[in-house]
Amino acid sequence: MSPLPFIFKNPELLAMAMTHRSALNEKKGSQQSNERLEFLGDAVLELIVSHYLFQHFPHLPEGQLTQKRSEIVQTKTLAAAAKRLNLGENLIMSKGEKKAGGASNIGLLANTFEALLGATYLDQGLKKTIDFVYQHLLNQLDELVTLAGVHDFKSELQESWQKRFKTAPKYQLIKTVGPDHAKTFVVKVLLNHQVKGEGEGLSKQAAQQAAAQKALEKIS
Repeated sequence: MSPLPFIFKNPELLAMAMTHRSALNEKKGSQQSNERLEFLGDAVLELIVSHYLFQHFPHLPEGQLTQKRSEIVQTKTLAAAAKRLNLGENLIMSKGEKKAGGASNIGLLANTFEALLGATYLDQGLKKTIDFVYQHLLNQLDELVTLAGVHDFKSELQESWQKRFKTAPKYQLIKTVGPDHAKTFVVKVLLNHQVKGEGEGLSKQAAQQAAAQKALEKIS
């Protein structure tokens, strides 16, 4: 892994952040996967990015701030940040997951980045976590967006519907398919309770992007 700007006080937190749940099937002991840390890291990331946008764009209304935040924290952008940190190469996973390309799976990379943030928050506190997010995400946004090849269909759909219908899209998870280590998420997007698009992806964010793309295709 690329050297972190600090040494973990509790190395077990770092190990947990880098452990995909598929590895638990091949590993004996009490080691936990990174899913709980991912949950925490997702919330911490949203707080840090929201505060950043609130400070740097004082004249933007709430809807546009939400749009900008979604552009920053989407799966492809986080996966690009994870690649720069070589997280995929250091992710502990099952042989099957590794053989299936888990080290380069954008959903797993984005989740691992969030798990690392959760671990950093617990081990180093909020200030160090903020510094980490600025260093490895916010200060690198232009490069990361280019690297990720991001096309943000969700933001495009939100802008379109806000102008035409004065309302924002609502996303709803329909189902998940496949084993826990290789789930596919199916999501629908609604306008005033009517389904306007459906998409699937290896993460909820990717499925939402696919659903938004379908809705935009209907409009055009």
